[in-house]
Amino acid sequence: MKISNKIKLIIFLLIIITIGYFFLNNAIKRNDSKFSNLKSLLSIDQKQFIIKYFFPHKLLTDGHIKELQFKESGNDIKTKKSVIKLSNSKILKKYRLKEGFYYGINNKDPGSGYIDFYEKNLFLLSSRGVLAFKKNLNDNKKFKQIKNNINEYIDSKQFKKHRWYSLKDLYIFKDKIFISYTEEIKENCWNTSIIFADINYENLMFKKLFSSKKCVHEIDNIDGEFSGHQSGGRIMGIDDNHILLTIGDYRSRYLAQDKKSVNGKIVKINIMSSNYKIISMGHRNPQGLLFDRENNFILSSEHGPEGGDEVNLIEVEKINQDIIQNYGWPISSYGEHAGGKTKESNIKRYEKYPFYKSHSKYGFIEPLTSFSPSIGISEIVKIGKNNYVVSSMKDRSLYFFELNEQRKIVNLDRVEVTERVRDLKFNKGKLYLFLEDTASIGVINFN
Repeated sequence: MKISNKIKLIIFLLIIITIGYFFLNNAIKRNDSKFSNLKSLLSIDQKQFIIKYFFPHKLLTDGHIKELQFKESGNDIKTKKSVIKLSNSKILKKYRLKEGFYYGINNKDPGSGYIDFYEKNLFLLSSRGVLAFKKNLNDNKKFKQIKNNINEYIDSKQFKKHRWYSLKDLYIFKDKIFISYTEEIKENCWNTSIIFADINYENLMFKKLFSSKKCVHEIDNIDGEFSGHQSGGRIMGIDDNHILLTIGDYRSRYLAQDKKSVNGKIVKINIMSSNYKIISMGHRNPQGLLFDRENNFILSSEHGPEGGDEVNLIEVEKINQDIIQNYGWPISSYGEHAGGKTKESNIKRYEKYPFYKSHSKYGFIEPLTSFSPSIGISEIVKIGKNNYVVSSMKDRSLYFFELNEQRKIVNLDRVEVTERVRDLKFNKGKLYLFLEDTASIGVINFN
């Protein structure tokens, strides 16, 4: 009888432990309001302890949770320096971020990020909202984390749906910090939006600046195709009162030629009133943006489909004349639908979106250059009078080039850096890179 009672007791305890395990698992990991009271009783260290010792598999599968927990901790970020010699004889100094960057946009591990400068400080943003700054990369000090309310606009609910739902750019302009992100306008319906805050180093309280009322649904859309990767999100200032924002087509290709839609466009936004206008259209997924004040034009870079990555030139004079410049997507492209014309399932796609191998013949603006196969083109910056560099993710390289008097690309030179380059900045003779295969900041000195 005593043995029977022991067995019953063991079974009872196992049931209690099992129920407690799943309840605690949900309490720690889910965002449901019914668990909020319990979660509020646990400190960040207690949550990390429970996950580490009771749910270690979660550390492998839920990197965005780990990153949000690091953000909540307020801990600063350590770096580790290394040096690589590049093919152009330049030295690439790498500062690997040892903490805080745990979940990427393309790579699941480690994290993606963006960089910009303010008052000689290098600002750093992860794709999940860890925001920090540091004055001198070469000293032993850590990146100091800045408290912020970004998670009021995008948080674990969106992050856990897919890696591509994330923050898309960081831009500091006129004592304000702007961040673009994929906003879930309605349930499972997305578009690219901007929040902003007045700069300070302790606590950044963001407000909404720009958001479209229309969105692209993951499932309920005309073509039955969707990609949150094709969201754009690059920000650039153009004058004291306006910034530019690139917005991708989210694979609803037809929207790029619809003037009533912001998708597949570059828009000019008034930072005082939030009013906007479309300045260019016919884009797929613009990932790089540069306003060349000296030459009075804009350079944009954008991902093609299978091949056909482009660098485009946008005339500022035409923007001032309210002329919307059209770059042809998805009617003209030097790329192909995935699998090409021999793939049976592409027949209807080519009928609707033919990808003509000319832009000008069909009334569109030709790119300055295109890349086939695709290089996974990303940010573009100016490094000299008529000298520029555009980065790549898929090709893990930098492409240096010049523009001649006829605005033609010459002296295109590829320099491999062995990592995906998500972001670029040029400051005081140095080129800064965000390298996302190791979550590092790279620096190349041109002085």
